Amino acid sequence: MAISYNGLWKLLIDKGMKKGDLCKSTGLSSSTMAKMTNGESVNLSVLERICEKLDCDFADLVNYKRTQEEKSSARWSNSHFPSENKED
Repeated sequence: MAISYNGLWKLLIDKGMKKGDLCKSTGLSSSTMAKMTNGESVNLSVLERICEKLDCDFADLVNYKRTQEEKSSARWSNSHFPSENKED
């Protein structure tokens, strides 16, 4: 799983803020900021605090991208799911 916070970094640039500014204004720890910098998952409450401060939505901050390995292993055909229109 690959999480990208590029939306957040772009918002910070647009607002003339640095990561340290965001930490101070939201009370985020440096370890939480490091997780986001490294594309690791964080608690939704962290994203809520950021959204409140930057007046945005989750989708403005984060993007999920499956790795090639995940894409390969997640291939499902309709035959894996029971048909809803099955006649008895």
